Parts: sequence; C-alpha cells; structure tokens
Amino acid sequence: MCLPLDINRFWQDDALAHVDNCFSQKAPQAALGIRMSDECVFAELDEPGDPWGHTPWQRRLDLNRRYNDKAEAIIGQRLLSEDIWPDEAALPPVRRIGEVFGGTYHFGQQTGEWLSGSLDDPLALEQRLDAIDHLDLADFMFPSGWEIETRRIFEQFGRRPEPIRHIRGPVTLAMSVYGTENLIFLWHDAPELFRRFSQTIADVILRMSRHMDEALGLTGDDEPHGFSFADDDCCLLTPEMYEVFGYPVLKTVFDHYCPEPGDRRYQHSDSAMGHLLPILGRLDLTGCNFGPTVLVDQIRRYLPSTCIDGCLAPFTFMNNDEAAIIAEVRRDCDMIRASGTRGLNVMTAGSINNGSRLTSLRAVMAAIQNYGCY
Repeated sequence: MCLPLDINRFWQDDALAHVDNCFSQKAPQAALGIRMSDECVFAELDEPGDPWGHTPWQRRLDLNRRYNDKAEAIIGQRLLSEDIWPDEAALPPVRRIGEVFGGTYHFGQQTGEWLSGSLDDPLALEQRLDAIDHLDLADFMFPSGWEIETRRIFEQFGRRPEPIRHIRGPVTLAMSVYGTENLIFLWHDAPELFRRFSQTIADVILRMSRHMDEALGLTGDDEPHGFSFADDDCCLLTPEMYEVFGYPVLKTVFDHYCPEPGDRRYQHSDSAMGHLLPILGRLDLTGCNFGPTVLVDQIRRYLPSTCIDGCLAPFTFMNNDEAAIIAEVRRDCDMIRASGTRGLNVMTAGSINNGSRLTSLRAVMAAIQNYGCY
C-alpha cells in the first residue's frame, strides 16, 4: 500500500502541529511524535550489536551518522543525536529508588535493565519502611567523591547530571521490589501497611528529587517544573486498589513539582490500563502514552485536555507491515476528529524497538498527511 507524501510540506505542517501541546487550532494535521531511537540503527544498517547494551561512543557516533544519512534520504530529517559523549564523560551513578526499597538493578544482554526485590512478606516490608523512615537519604544516594567527580566532568566536558523529574511509577516499583501477588494480597491482608507503602514511595520520590536539586544548586525559582512516571504494572491493580496506592503518589508529586496549568504532568503505562482512566483523569495530565489496546476515543473521554502520545502498536511498527501501520494511524486520526478536539501526537504505544524501519516511519507520515488533516 503506497500513499503519496510531500515530505517538505509534511515537516512544515508538523512544526505547526506541535504548537500548544498539539492543540493549536492552526495545526493543519495531527502531530508526529516518532523520532525513532538509538536501538534502531542495528537492523536498519544490518549491523551487529546489542540494542540494550553499551556501544562504545565512537562506534555509536558512526552508527548514528550513517543512520541519519539514510533517514535524510528516506524521510527528509536527521533523527538521532550526533552529539555523543565520550566514554570518559560518563557521570558517576547515584543510588536509585529501587535500591532504597532493597531492590537490585540488573542488566542483561538483549534484555536491558530490570529490578528485582528482596522483600517477600509483610514483616520484611514493614521493617524496610521503618529503616527508610530513619535513612539519611542524601548519604545513601551519593557515593563518596561524587561531587568531586561531577565537577571534574563538568569542567572537562561541560556535562552535568540531570534533576530527577522522571521515575519508575509506584505500582511497578512496588511490584518489582515486593512482588505482584504480594502487593495484591497486601491490599486484602494488611490495608494499613498497603497505604503506608504508598505514602513512603511518595515521600522518597520527593526527598530524592530534593536532594538531587540541592546537589545541583537548584532551589526555589531555579527548580525545574514537571514530572513523569513510567508505570506499566498499574494495569494489575483494580480501580479501588489504584485509588489507594498509585493515585496518591502521583497527586502528591504533581502537586509539588507541577502545580501550574502548563507544567508537564505525564504518565506512561505500556499496558491495558484503560480501567484506570477515570482516576487518572482527575490528575489533569498534560501528556500520556498508554498501551496499544487503550485507544484515542477511550482516552479522550476521560482526559479531554491531554496530549495523547499514541496509539500505534509497537509490534505493528516493528513488523513493518505498511498496510497495518497506515490502518492504525488512520484509525487514531479518525478518532481524534470524531472527538471534536485536537491533541494527537502520533507515536507508538510503548517503545520503538530495533527492527522498526525508516520506511515504516515514512508510511506513518504519509498516513498523517492523507488521513490526519483537521
């Protein structure tokens, strides 16, 4: 299936489509959010490599440049960064929220990163929460010599650590460190501990973010606004459970870091979590990216002023079936027009995986231009 595409006009129209969080009345078409990812270079260039693993910076620069040359020829834009930090500019790590709750981060070839926990019963959880209440979190987060090393890297390369404004969502965090079934049983067996677990997560997020801000010299008016969560596992809670466990964490953090109407309040949940939309609708999200079964018409019903990043299924995009890609993009564009609103930013409903080709992105662009006009 081949649709006509005027590439120059597409990018001119796309620039207008992103104005006002993709709600501009002057936008001629739905916005395009897909800009591919560093993972995609391997299949596109027929090069070996681990999309999730470390690629030495000189090879990464070469791959990204060659990929961008190909992208420029196919879709008219260079997509991937060519400002690659050398390996010696790697910032010293800080301990992360999963470690605060006794978890361990692992990294595997072809699997990426995951978090495993050490808590397996309510007593172990209660003891960990007690310990967190008395934890010197700043001392726990920053290793010895962190400030000296970050200063050296800044003086040599001009690179600084980022503030904490994105984090693993509360349900995914809890199920990683305590277990999926354990958390669900906790709701029934120890409801007060269930609530305390949620409250501690919110408190730790605020404390960790504040300590990082202080380490970076960001205080008061210098504090950057906005916050986002990635909470795939939220789909495993009922609305009643999520109301008590997940929602209060987001509400607490958003109230602190995103109090203004234009502040970014974002939720990614790459799962079938449509049953939680009425609750998430009360958070005044400015952006969302949900699973491929949670479609535009359902999202818009509960989130009328939220920019929707979606809803192209990642495996449809990765399978490079252009007819299926065009059909899904057309569906989403039809739904946003039927809603009488704007605010659609066409993206995959989840990760952009290695194997997703530039020709498939061109098909998405053509579908927007032919079927996504307002």
